[in-house]
Amino acid sequence: MHAQAPRANFNYPTLYRLGCGRRRELAAACAEFKISRPLVITDPGIAPLAWSRELIADLERAGLAVAVFSDIQGNPVEANVTAGVAAYHAHRADGCVLLGGGSALDAGKCVALMAHHPGSVFDYEDVGDNWLRVDPSKIAPMIALPTTSGTGSEVGRASVITDTRDHTKKIIFHPRMLPPLVIADPETTYGLPPAVTAATGVDAFVHCFEAYCAPGYHPMAEAIALEGMRLVAQHLVTCFHQPHDPVARTHMMMASTMGATAFQRGLGLVHAIAHPLGATVGIHHGLANAILLPYVMQHNRPVIAAAMDRLAAYLGLAQPGFDGVYAWVLELRAALQIPHTLTEAAIPGLHPGLAPSLAEAATRDPSLGTNPKPCTTAEIEAVLRAAFTG
Repeated sequence: MHAQAPRANFNYPTLYRLGCGRRRELAAACAEFKISRPLVITDPGIAPLAWSRELIADLERAGLAVAVFSDIQGNPVEANVTAGVAAYHAHRADGCVLLGGGSALDAGKCVALMAHHPGSVFDYEDVGDNWLRVDPSKIAPMIALPTTSGTGSEVGRASVITDTRDHTKKIIFHPRMLPPLVIADPETTYGLPPAVTAATGVDAFVHCFEAYCAPGYHPMAEAIALEGMRLVAQHLVTCFHQPHDPVARTHMMMASTMGATAFQRGLGLVHAIAHPLGATVGIHHGLANAILLPYVMQHNRPVIAAAMDRLAAYLGLAQPGFDGVYAWVLELRAALQIPHTLTEAAIPGLHPGLAPSLAEAATRDPSLGTNPKPCTTAEIEAVLRAAFTG
């Protein structure tokens, strides 16, 4: 018998309804937000699933006119957003339901942004005062239902969209891009392939880890990051081996949300490298983070030792300090069958010859600004070459 999984309502950082089966509250939530013609924006793999079809049927039985848009890549590009906006207008939609993993959530938030704004989505990139170009009243209503436990995009104020012109990932930002309601139903994650559970789960851990290590004063984010890492440590391997465990799945969904909440404090070199990696060769973002983490830890070691003392103690590791956390990270990756190197990941087009260009691109990534240790291009290239060779 499983223990009873938690259920909760709270309003930090947004209205958040957590619990098994709560996806069935979507129709009532649409009425609450005055959405009568929702465009459901989802992953191609989610749309045909039985529970997803049942969810659409629930909306239709409630009298809602529903259309589904699922033309979204694993690393979404501007064309996906443009097509989503076209689908929004073709349906005469009055709101968006964002249903899926980070790709669908990121693309969906940008569809909601661009439905009534001119120009390119990149006109609203998180550079300077671009966010002031947005009229908040023209962002379409949206409700988010995450179906993975990784990115935490459901509680994010930004989206990551790949610019195919220069193969970079760009951050689109506005405070009102944070969905005003999240319905987090762990049952939607039961059918994830084990490799996706692993990669997305380590993604949640890396969000917490980099936020915890980022410099600057934000004790709320630091505390959230610590507890998020503890939840991952206790429950991710269970999800990998027992995908229908409601307690473990609920705690991992919470850890994902906590990671994205915590990284208000900042991210770091793992993400600075993972973003151009994904834009260049299409590697799954969580998998890239999972492979890169120990190599970045070694680079940052001189300045995160004290933080690792606290983390090892909080996680209850037998071995203290940096060495204890580092060994545990390697053990976790092995337990989840994560490749040890970028070479072992066997991603088409990914080879050590890309290290110089990837390192140069990483220096321009906003995540690098909050890495706890400054990085030269040569140092980043060294981290990448270690990640290729092990």
